[in-house]
Amino acid sequence: MAAMTLYQKLVRTHEVARLDDQHVLLYVDLHIMNEYTSPQAFAGLDERALPVRRPGQQMAVVDHVIPTHPVPPAARVIADPASALQARNLKRNCIAHDIALFDTTDPGQGIEHVVAPERGMILPGMTVLCGDSHTTTYGALGALGFGIGTSEVEHVLATQTLVYRLARTMRVRIDGVLPPGTTAKDLVIHVVHRLGAQGARGYAVEFCGAAVAALSAEGRMTLCNMAVEAGARAALIAPDAVTLAYVRDHAGHLSAREWEGVLQDSRGLHSDPGAGFDAEHVLDASAIAPYVTWGTSPDQALPVTGSVPDPDGADDGLARMALRKAIDYMGLAPGVALDGLPVDRVFIGSCTNGRIEDLRAVAGLARGRRVAHGVRAMVVPGSGAVRRQAEAEGIARQLIDAGFEWRQPGCSMCLAMNDDALAPGERCASTTNRNFEGRQGRGGRTHLMSPLMAAAAALTGRITDVRTFGREGHE
Repeated sequence: MAAMTLYQKLVRTHEVARLDDQHVLLYVDLHIMNEYTSPQAFAGLDERALPVRRPGQQMAVVDHVIPTHPVPPAARVIADPASALQARNLKRNCIAHDIALFDTTDPGQGIEHVVAPERGMILPGMTVLCGDSHTTTYGALGALGFGIGTSEVEHVLATQTLVYRLARTMRVRIDGVLPPGTTAKDLVIHVVHRLGAQGARGYAVEFCGAAVAALSAEGRMTLCNMAVEAGARAALIAPDAVTLAYVRDHAGHLSAREWEGVLQDSRGLHSDPGAGFDAEHVLDASAIAPYVTWGTSPDQALPVTGSVPDPDGADDGLARMALRKAIDYMGLAPGVALDGLPVDRVFIGSCTNGRIEDLRAVAGLARGRRVAHGVRAMVVPGSGAVRRQAEAEGIARQLIDAGFEWRQPGCSMCLAMNDDALAPGERCASTTNRNFEGRQGRGGRTHLMSPLMAAAAALTGRITDVRTFGREGHE
């Protein structure tokens, strides 16, 4: 048998039928839904009088539209009428079809891509689909995860399969060691910057190398989560001891026999020696500095020591136009240094950086310090479980004492679909995954960065190189 990539193995083991050279009917192990992308799919089922084929392989969460005010979970209310209707419809549909739901007041509620791994729902070798582009997150655990559209959600609900167009394969090897002050978030912003916003379009990307192996499971989730910002259709990391330790800690529901099956399956989940990739890239982690986006696309990023580029240096007219548009929207000018740029808001959370590891890093930097005067800094844990763990570890108290707002879980200010939003012209240091125009609020200006960098910005009132934080003039 010819050598195969990890991606090809995952597709092969889930192929129900080969439709043509480019398409297969793919079996879906787990389908995840939210209140935003599922209503039309359920309506389609109702119109055709179709049941959900396998309710036990569905899971739903209210996360996009829910406010994150710091009230007890039982008191959480969605006041916006349209958003409340979406949540009610999801609950009604889940009850009607016997689908597990983490509803508005459920203590387990959180962001779908945080809740699923922490509850042991993601196992190596699975296929996991969701009506959300950041479903690539699950590749961190050796699962094939990707986002789908509303019509595809309906198809999965009705058949537990998907008509799937095969992706090309790309391997990104990242060697070296991340320097102090840099994290998985800096690594993935660097990758997106190097590849470009469309550099991985149409590809399933496999990450490997010493720097990837050194990441925690949570750090790998950050890496795979944002691979879609380079256009990737999927992101994968071959499971190893780190993966299996994470899964073992979170999948306590597995019997001894089921766990042995996971171990057995994982042994073959890697790209074979000699497997061919359609594209390959090699990067050096030791040369990476803390990164910050300056523009309105995640690839418009530079080390924090850099300056806003000059559009006149672009290769062609379209590129110059795009650079000027981004610079104008961000209220910047060519040559402006990123380090020292004042911020109005700081947001720490999202499916990219709302896990306990991220909050520990923020609390460690904030301990004994205060949020800068005039800055509003919010910390939104990725799930109820993360929130409770942070409170048990004393992280929440450290953040509150430092002047951070300690919120309830949800997508929050990652996108302006709830009441956590930027005002026009406000500049935000954000741990989210997208910095598009209006993404965090109409006219809002977003600079993506790591939790450590965002914490430093909150404490200084400006974008700050965390490697120099604590020195004279930086506190």
